[in-house]
Amino acid sequence: MKRSLAISIMISSQLLAGSLFAGPNQDFTLVNKTGYTLDQVYVSPAHSDDWEEDILGRDTMDDGESVPIHFSRNVTTCEWDLKVVYYDDNSSAVWSNIDLCSVSKITIRWNKNSGETTAQYD
Repeated sequence: MKRSLAISIMISSQLLAGSLFAGPNQDFTLVNKTGYTLDQVYVSPAHSDDWEEDILGRDTMDDGESVPIHFSRNVTTCEWDLKVVYYDDNSSAVWSNIDLCSVSKITIRWNKNSGETTAQYD
């Protein structure tokens, strides 16, 4: 009995240590429900001065499509900013301080009455 308890504790400790060293999971799925095509998608650490490169992984993202966004496991921050750029007129929408460690899906929508693009986090 004591031996199986010791083995169980050892395995649990190894699993916990492995998940801590792997870093948080910031991967998410981006869903485009704007009614328009997206040309570019940028994700950068919150409060960064640089958007770096387009991470869309393809030329454009049509309305109704979704795309998985994957992060390197050595990235440790949870707070991120998101920017999307529309194909039609090169306008953009930005969201700040998204906790990607607790978000697995971001759905964006454009409201023609307000002229704003909004995001829903799941």
